[in-house]
Amino acid sequence: MSIPFAMFFNVHSWYSFHHGTLSVEELLLQAQAHGVGCLALTDIHSTSGASDFVRSAKETGIRPVLGIEFRQGPRVLYIGIAQNNEGFRQLNELLTPHTLDGVPIPERAPEMTDTFIVYPFATAPRDLRPNERVGIKPGDLTRLPFSFWTERPRDLVAWMPVTFRHKQDHNCHRLLRTIAKNTVVSMLPVEELALPDERFRTVEEARTIYRDHPYLLTNAERLLEHCSIDLDHGVDKTREVFGSSRAEDRALLHREAHVGFARRFSSPSPKAIARLAHELDVIERMGFISYFLINWELVRFAQRKGFFHVGRGSGANSLVAYCMGITDVDPIELDLYFERFISTARKKPPDFDIDFSWKDRDRVFDHLQATYDAGTGALRGRRFAQIATYTTFQWRGAIRELGKAVGLPPEEIDALSEGSHGYYARGRASAAVRAGDLDKVAQAVVRYSKQLIGMPHHFGIHAGGIIISERPLTYYTALHRPPKGYPVTQFSMLEAEDLGLHKFDILSQRGLGHIRDAVELVNGPKGNVECRMQNEECRTAPTKHCATGTDRTSIIAEPERENSTALAGSAHSVLNSTFKILNSELRRQAVDIHDIPRFKNDPKIKELLRKGNTIGCFYVESPAMRMLLKKLQVEDYPTLVAASSIIRPGVAESGMMREYILRHNDVERRKLAPSSLYDIMPDTYGVMVYQEDVLKVAHHYAGLDLEEADTLRRGMTARFRERPEFKAVAKKYFANCKAKGHPDAEAQEVWRQIESFASFSFAKGHSASYAVESYQSLYLKAYHPLEFMVAVANNFGGFYRTEFYLHEAKRAGATVEAPCINRSEELCALVRSDDPGSNPQHVNPSTRNTIFLGLSNIKSLNSETVQLILIERRRNGPFRDLQDLIRRVPLHVEQARILIRVGALRFTGRSKPALLWELTFLHRGPSNASTDGDLFVTKAEEPKLPDLHHYPLADAYDELELLGFPLRDPFTLVEYGSDDQMIGRSENGSVVVSPFPIVGRDGRLMGKIAGTTHAAQGGDERSSFLASQMPTHVGKRVTMLGYMIHVKTTTTASGSYMSFGSFIDQAGDFWDSTQFPSVAERYPFRGRGVYRLTGVVEEEFGHCAIRTERMEKLPWKPDPRYGE
Repeated sequence: MSIPFAMFFNVHSWYSFHHGTLSVEELLLQAQAHGVGCLALTDIHSTSGASDFVRSAKETGIRPVLGIEFRQGPRVLYIGIAQNNEGFRQLNELLTPHTLDGVPIPERAPEMTDTFIVYPFATAPRDLRPNERVGIKPGDLTRLPFSFWTERPRDLVAWMPVTFRHKQDHNCHRLLRTIAKNTVVSMLPVEELALPDERFRTVEEARTIYRDHPYLLTNAERLLEHCSIDLDHGVDKTREVFGSSRAEDRALLHREAHVGFARRFSSPSPKAIARLAHELDVIERMGFISYFLINWELVRFAQRKGFFHVGRGSGANSLVAYCMGITDVDPIELDLYFERFISTARKKPPDFDIDFSWKDRDRVFDHLQATYDAGTGALRGRRFAQIATYTTFQWRGAIRELGKAVGLPPEEIDALSEGSHGYYARGRASAAVRAGDLDKVAQAVVRYSKQLIGMPHHFGIHAGGIIISERPLTYYTALHRPPKGYPVTQFSMLEAEDLGLHKFDILSQRGLGHIRDAVELVNGPKGNVECRMQNEECRTAPTKHCATGTDRTSIIAEPERENSTALAGSAHSVLNSTFKILNSELRRQAVDIHDIPRFKNDPKIKELLRKGNTIGCFYVESPAMRMLLKKLQVEDYPTLVAASSIIRPGVAESGMMREYILRHNDVERRKLAPSSLYDIMPDTYGVMVYQEDVLKVAHHYAGLDLEEADTLRRGMTARFRERPEFKAVAKKYFANCKAKGHPDAEAQEVWRQIESFASFSFAKGHSASYAVESYQSLYLKAYHPLEFMVAVANNFGGFYRTEFYLHEAKRAGATVEAPCINRSEELCALVRSDDPGSNPQHVNPSTRNTIFLGLSNIKSLNSETVQLILIERRRNGPFRDLQDLIRRVPLHVEQARILIRVGALRFTGRSKPALLWELTFLHRGPSNASTDGDLFVTKAEEPKLPDLHHYPLADAYDELELLGFPLRDPFTLVEYGSDDQMIGRSENGSVVVSPFPIVGRDGRLMGKIAGTTHAAQGGDERSSFLASQMPTHVGKRVTMLGYMIHVKTTTTASGSYMSFGSFIDQAGDFWDSTQFPSVAERYPFRGRGVYRLTGVVEEEFGHCAIRTERMEKLPWKPDPRYGE
């Protein structure tokens, strides 16, 4: 029996990127409104909407069918419709080679017995297979009577594509196609457009259109009758067995858990023993044994390769994970809820987050792909893939894209899009839009931009999410390959969860790179460092022309390598050797970076935390975090864990961070907490800090069961708030609070707190994992600060720019040198000159530790030039002079000029102007770069040059241009008035420069101007204060100079903007400022440089900052390179 009104087998959603205009939900609503009982979603080269479509269609009573529309450019080749799940797999396997590797779609569909193939009327082959049909669109009906297909009516079907609701959607479609083709509307080829009549029709409309050929509708209905799809939403589809059998997996899990338990706990408590047994039982009953073992095997692989990892997220709540080495967080110590990770009352699968260094993560992916993709990578075997994300149109992006599509000039696009630092969706459109002062074209851009907001623009890649499925992934999705190189699904993590594919989060971060590289600098790579003298010149010749003017001897320690000869001949080997360890203290005691219990009690680490001296340390280095550490006087692990969570936006914006600080420092303040909340969360003084706190409050305070409590927590994201289950739980929360006798105002306030931070807070285990990594980096900073700062700089990651990590290294006793073609490596290199074998009379005690900036730190010096220099230097030794460099390395003249200007040839003893002139003479002829060493080389006659003056200030400007920062004190670059410049010394003896008198801690003058002594008072705003004097001048108006390192802007409750500044003073110490809205608007920050701020010193719980009243940016001295 045929299904009434089931004839739409070619329906497009907005997952036909830059073509479709309707969401899956809108399509189904339209289908319901038109009485459609069965519908086939066939997006163009996309299966992104398949999961949501099948799930939602069944909820609305519509029978779903899946397919794919295959095209060659704008031309439709055929529509593939899956008869069943196997047919959907066949279609995905047909599409995947195209989206993975660019293999052209075949003109004729291959034989796929579990599909229907519908060809366009004009291009259909005559020799149709049994499962192939010819589609007849309304526009084909006038030609049909004259076609031989009239003799084969059973092969014909009515074809009515669906793309729009109405005409406005077609206009939107035209703009989307224009964006896709990167052109303007007037230049868009007509063949790129769908027909305006591609919309749903009622059964009466369809019968009227095909009244002369009613069998076409009947055939379309019969085609859909034979199709069905069930993706088994919610059924676990992750790899079921890790080893050869479930029994073997169970035995392996229990063995590894108990072995690890004995290693972790020398004298386990009954609570820990019971907890382990409970977790193992739940893991087995929930069917998550293979999930744990896959993560365990991954960590073991990483350990074998020497990769550092951090297991975090809610997985840190598991004792089994701790015992198996997946995490380093003891859940017993922190009283972490296992139910936050896995609960028998929750269907949601567990979610391990495992971080690796950004340098190692791809090798981890390679291992997973090789391990879990069957065979040699045949499509039927693909079980590993990264998870996609959808980048959607937002206000600014939509305005810009549409503005270009209609040909608006850039300045008009800027005026429409920028607004007040916000998006239209947040109610912050530009002033022109709000005022409605727009011409018709601009009005259309605004109108259609609103329609585009939220529409998928293109695929992205989840930061670290992967899936490993039991069956080939093509049963659920086609795969595509972005430039990163790994196969990626065509659905996001939300669809993966709905489908029952458990996500593994294999993330990368630079913090682990900092730690690993620092440990290698201290221990030597893999503990096996080969030492050798670089060459005779380094052993005997002074490098007197380097910027420090001192002689040095260096020993190179090179990373372990499989083939020493490959280094000389392979740029790839040089590239993989990210930095060279130049260190003469190679036999020091090895660092055990995993000795976390010792780190937690280390007095030097506690001091760093208390003082907020945490620049470079993972997760605790931002100005806000350093301020928080000082206010809380953090000394122990639990408080650091709490600090790592309350710094999150949700906790801070809800006011709970402020309340936690007050209650932490004031015992009396804790009495203000409602007793019902304090009893639930005594460790955090009754303040919700972690995601688990939402579960606790919802369960104990509001009487929700744990499943409902977790629904409440997860429902605070926008996607889930509209789901019926969340609305039901929210209603029950207030009903239960009333029944339990909680005051309405209190229940509403608790709800506000949950609402404001539930989706922006950390699980406690996640914060604990971060705190462990923080301790590791704090240990390295406390005991090996130079190695640590070099490692941070070499990983190009952290909260601050490289300049400020080098500043920290200087504070720890290092001298920082500009790049040198004879001393620098690819990245920064630490050279120690205190080798016992060196000649003491040639060692300057003030510059015993030197950091040479890497050649890759030079802007505009391309990577090929860097590798050529390094390879040639390793092959034939150091360069003698510029001529030697030009002869041996085929450099473009501009690349050579950059090297001269940055000072990389200063070892020659010649000035930059002289070297630049010499370069001009050397580059008059063609390059004769040779790799034959000195054989048959005749030194060219050196040209005679006039005396050429060189200004040291020019070096600073070259450094600003080519390195991005000056190597000299930035305060010496400021244009001070000749009447008020002061040079003095800070209380620790360092030289400082200021345009105002520098005042000491006791209010006495610390310097003089041009020989004239000035008296200064502690509160005189004409005195320039240092950060060290701020605690003794609380409540007083002062003037301070600061080299800006960071500015954060935020929005007040009234919508005004304020800012927070972080600076370095003349003594090199850090200090902070606050600019409230009136000051922030009147005195905005104007980029990097030295600022003069006047304001009142404020202090709270040991942290001082200036509440700014006036601020100005001081000018640099004129650039002498462009002077008269």
